[in-house]
Amino acid sequence: MSETTASRTIRVIGHRNPDTDSVCAAIAYSRLKEQIDPEHTYLPCRAGMLNRETEFALNYFQVPAPQLCTDVSPQVRDVDFRRRPGVDGELSLRRAWMTMRDEQLDTLCVVEGNGLKGIITVKDIATANMDVMDTGVLAESRTSYKNVAETLNAEVLVGDIEGRAVEGRVIIGASSPEQMERFISKGDIVILGNRAEGQLTAIEMDAACIIICAGSKVSRAICMLAEEKGCILMRTGYDAYVAGQMIPQAAPIRHFMVSEGLLTFTPDSSVEDVSKVMATVRHRYFPILDRDGAYLGVISRRNLLNLHKKQLILVDHNERSQAAEGLDEAEVLEIIDHHRINTLETDGPVYFRNVPVGCTCTIVYQMYQENGAVIDRAAAGVMLSAILSDTLMFRSPTCTPVDEAAARALAKIAGVDLERYADAMFEAGGDVTGKTAEEIFNGDFKVFSSGDIRLGVGQGSYMSEKNRKASEELVRPYLEVALGKRRLDYVFYMFTDVRASATELVGAGEGADEVMRRAFDTELRDGVAVLPGVVSRKKQMIPALMKAIKQLADER
Repeated sequence: MSETTASRTIRVIGHRNPDTDSVCAAIAYSRLKEQIDPEHTYLPCRAGMLNRETEFALNYFQVPAPQLCTDVSPQVRDVDFRRRPGVDGELSLRRAWMTMRDEQLDTLCVVEGNGLKGIITVKDIATANMDVMDTGVLAESRTSYKNVAETLNAEVLVGDIEGRAVEGRVIIGASSPEQMERFISKGDIVILGNRAEGQLTAIEMDAACIIICAGSKVSRAICMLAEEKGCILMRTGYDAYVAGQMIPQAAPIRHFMVSEGLLTFTPDSSVEDVSKVMATVRHRYFPILDRDGAYLGVISRRNLLNLHKKQLILVDHNERSQAAEGLDEAEVLEIIDHHRINTLETDGPVYFRNVPVGCTCTIVYQMYQENGAVIDRAAAGVMLSAILSDTLMFRSPTCTPVDEAAARALAKIAGVDLERYADAMFEAGGDVTGKTAEEIFNGDFKVFSSGDIRLGVGQGSYMSEKNRKASEELVRPYLEVALGKRRLDYVFYMFTDVRASATELVGAGEGADEVMRRAFDTELRDGVAVLPGVVSRKKQMIPALMKAIKQLADER
């Protein structure tokens, strides 16, 4: 039977190009859910790289960064693959076939320690059994006498077989002693009946092993002579014909296994890629290896039918364009957000909490209070950081009295001076030293849609003019590159001065300058729209840009 290998961990994840609220909401909400729902495991995740502001906050409160998860499509780890132990390469062909028969498998994985050495299939065993005329196969494969005894269900009468391997051919002693002397060589295995003269001849010709068939009795004299000559003496219940047919099956499977060009997968392999590979080959089972190459089990086409979708809780977004890749193939359980409600569809009813406040972490803080949950310093610190970031320390028009009250309460729990901590966080976030234009641009960038038009808006918040100007010099030339990479109609970037509560807006795309003029009824200076009092992307920037884009579209 297969074991369920898919983890029932529920991932709490924010949007692509995560900002501080997206990351901190995932952390804080995961901690809350583990308190109120201890039967499940909640894992905070992020759908992109951390920006410096978020890194500062996590380092300050000594909170590990959430796991990176850019794609939530089904993986092998989400499938009930067969956790079948690997087998030793010394296993005999017969024992391997019996294992396959009993467990209804057609493939066994040969391992050494935890490492995969090869695979053997029913077809490989059938092919090996067809080579019955190869009398030297046991010697060639260095077959142990232990395998020989087990395969023939033989009793060892004389000799120690432990650690000994076959070195000669397999001979059926069906002729006269005179003829046997002509073709028995030193080290051979001789299969005989109850004739004492044949047994004596084989011993005198230095046979390494004599197999007495049909359960025949062996005289004490023969046993003593065999012991004196170092000849192994076995007795089996099979007759000579059957014993001759069966003995090649004692060969170890390592001699016949396939060890080159193996098709393997890992728990991280996507189900889509696995399905494509499986469709191109005739194998039924494929080995699964972990990241270190250790063998875990096997997977088949049938296993792919029993797929467990990843279970998600979305925080700080409810737009498909902002979600991690593969959202359509995942199961959304909850959405906690403070943005406009978009057209994201789910397979079934979900818990959807959308509150018009300035930050998702304000909503999470409310849920802690509603559930009487404990808020430790780390949870308080990350929620505080998110609120300060999203509300620009209460300067943003999206900020509500609820946000400010939550932040001040959290600052007390976190044990920090709110204003000093905010200044340090924004200063760290605005530092562009050593960063590329792409890194700065992607630090906080979101994609939105207006009809058939797709636009992206990034934002950087700065406490010092020095950092803001340095960022502008890097990012402005990059906008055209980003436009092509993202396949967008427009790209805009907000360089926001936190202290002055103002933004310098730049854009790229056909007619971007006219969109900015219409949106804010202002003239541009060297391609820059200077916007006093504009600091909120969600409340001030996006609605104005979309309205202007619609007006221009209607006029065409």
